[in-house]
Amino acid sequence: MVDEREVKYDEFARFILPVGPVHPALKEPIHLKIIVRREEILDVELRLGHVHRGIEFLAENRNLIQNIYLIERICGICSHSHTTCFIQALEEIGGLKPSERAAYLRTLIFELERAHSHLLLLGIMAYQIGFDTLFMYIWRIREKVLDLFEEVTGNRIHHAMNVIGGVRWDLTPKMVEKTLRAIEDVEAAVRRIHDFFRGKTVEKRLSGLGFLSQHDARELCVVGPTARGSGLTFDVRKDDPYAAYDDLIDSFSVVSRNEGDSYARAEVRILELFELANIVRAAIDRLPNGPIRLEESPVRLMRRIPRGEAISRVEAPRGELIYFVKTDGRDGLERLKIRTPTLANVISLKKMLIGCEVADVPVIVASIDPCLSCANRVTLVDYKTGEVKVVNADELRRKKL
Repeated sequence: MVDEREVKYDEFARFILPVGPVHPALKEPIHLKIIVRREEILDVELRLGHVHRGIEFLAENRNLIQNIYLIERICGICSHSHTTCFIQALEEIGGLKPSERAAYLRTLIFELERAHSHLLLLGIMAYQIGFDTLFMYIWRIREKVLDLFEEVTGNRIHHAMNVIGGVRWDLTPKMVEKTLRAIEDVEAAVRRIHDFFRGKTVEKRLSGLGFLSQHDARELCVVGPTARGSGLTFDVRKDDPYAAYDDLIDSFSVVSRNEGDSYARAEVRILELFELANIVRAAIDRLPNGPIRLEESPVRLMRRIPRGEAISRVEAPRGELIYFVKTDGRDGLERLKIRTPTLANVISLKKMLIGCEVADVPVIVASIDPCLSCANRVTLVDYKTGEVKVVNADELRRKKL
């Protein structure tokens, strides 16, 4: 017999638990409106917009060279991915093809950036489960990658490596030697990190949390390690090669796991660290000779870009990054539209969180490696009437909204 008092208790003991936008478990501001009963999460509402910077609009008021440095500031961790994606679109519009050496150097920085991003996230996940020793060990290894960036590009975060038609800096024999040595050190450390994650302490804490089925991952169009942790094998480097990945396609495999939980998403990143080590070694081994830029003057190259539009995509550390670029033929942009990986992945958090416990929220959110400054967008609302404005693609282009 069902106790009527218990039914009433279950019916009315639901409350809203706000998490964020300022919260010690969140590295960037996001507002999660969580409906809970006891400790169980029943529903989740996501709200973005707390760090919207209007970069797409700002880019329309600068020339193409200035925009390279602006776009690099969208995300410190994925700065090379953003500039390469943008410049690839410009090069397609202008009919420019960078040299093979420049393509290989772009690929090399891509993979070092992926190593930096994955190590940072794995450290954060260790921190979220209270494993501070592992967190500090992983971030110590991450420092080796940042030191390597400083050696090659002069900068630890915003590398300023890309220019229209090529790259800014070349790789010297001394840098090649340091890169190979650093990759060996990182690879050895990742083996130890993998052993930690396969230990019962970490595995039991992460397994089964934030489940996302392969069907839901496909329906929600998630990308990157989030998709590959749910059994999908989407990877732009294999599916639509860019830079030098077409030549290096035999040097790596697409890693995926079928479990669909937080542990699977972490393990995908660990295994990708081994794969990117193979790519770096192959890129250095096959690095062709030749110039690194089509022309020394970036201004002359900028003025060769006519009016036109192009779509470019790359595999950023968090997943597929897409740029729509429309130039005005006068050294500027008519329209820039950016679809970042987090914007694709963040909607999957609702599926992941429902049914879990409140204490698991920080770990599950961290498992998709959200970059919220990349993902923030705004909705058009008429402030007089409160009406939400929905516009189609043609109207967006016409009004340049």
